[in-house]
Amino acid sequence: MNAGQQTTRRIASKAGRSICRSCRDSSKTYATAAAAVQTEDATAQHIPPVATPSQALSYAVNAGVVLSRPPVLTRDLHPFEAAFFLYQRRLNERLALPFTRYFYFKKKTPADLEWKRKIKQRLTPARDIGRYKGYGEEAWNDELLVGAPESELQHQVERLLEDAEQSGEEGKEGENGEEDTSAAMAGGKTVKHDPVERPMPRVTEADIKGDVKSLNRALPRTLYLLVKNRDGQWMFPQDKMQGRENLHMAAERILTKAGGVNMNTWVVGNQPIGHYIHDYPEQVRSSSPNPNELGFKTFFMKARIMAGQADLKNNGLGLSDFQWLAKEEVQKAVEKPYWHAIRNMLAER
Repeated sequence: MNAGQQTTRRIASKAGRSICRSCRDSSKTYATAAAAVQTEDATAQHIPPVATPSQALSYAVNAGVVLSRPPVLTRDLHPFEAAFFLYQRRLNERLALPFTRYFYFKKKTPADLEWKRKIKQRLTPARDIGRYKGYGEEAWNDELLVGAPESELQHQVERLLEDAEQSGEEGKEGENGEEDTSAAMAGGKTVKHDPVERPMPRVTEADIKGDVKSLNRALPRTLYLLVKNRDGQWMFPQDKMQGRENLHMAAERILTKAGGVNMNTWVVGNQPIGHYIHDYPEQVRSSSPNPNELGFKTFFMKARIMAGQADLKNNGLGLSDFQWLAKEEVQKAVEKPYWHAIRNMLAER
């Protein structure tokens, strides 16, 4: 067999085994479809029956408001703190430069004579640290004995008022038992001063009467609004979320429905400061129209009252009473599970 015959036979053998692309693809498609039909039939024969799922158990979502009135006054000082601050003021009298009298008062003027009279009584330019002289042999003695009234706030206030109201009458006896002759030095004339308005007391009339509905009580403390619901329980104002409102919007709505429109309030932030979970007893769930509701979860928003007062008339939440209470008073008013959930949200003072 020559070379030409071998080439012809090789070409013929290759042509006999070749298949066009369209035929090859169509054959694969038909085979795949047939296999899929067989698989679906086999699967359909072994599908187990599916049971109808029951409704899932859930909690109702409530929004609550921790409405507070911030402290109006600074807190009362501990006796040790009061004594320490007085010691610091006396120490300042020792370390500061002496008071230059003639720089402020012209010699032999009424102001200079009054200065001499007052410095003779208290021995120091400061008016609220008692009798103490920062320069001299007794300058080191700047500490008080236990129980001395000079460190008490009320005693210091009285000394300031007394210094402002002293009349400078001739022959008046000073604190050191010596006769005050400043009026005689002023030519025998009486130096009179206008009465000074006294500061308001830290204890108000509402504190004395125990009026827990007044905001003018416990001025150094933070007060929180508690309301009594339909079941007679004391708690923060709360209500179920409605529609598509968020917690901030719900808090504003609850404040308006619970306390009326006469309160100027401010809801702080958009995130809750705590939550409380209440589970319904089994008897309550069985008699409820929605037995799949396990209870409710209340998310509390922080709010401040700027002015006004709560008014429960015609409130839309069925509230019957309200109180403004400090933290330890809240603990006595609410139930124990509720207190354990909210205690870390309340300020200590």
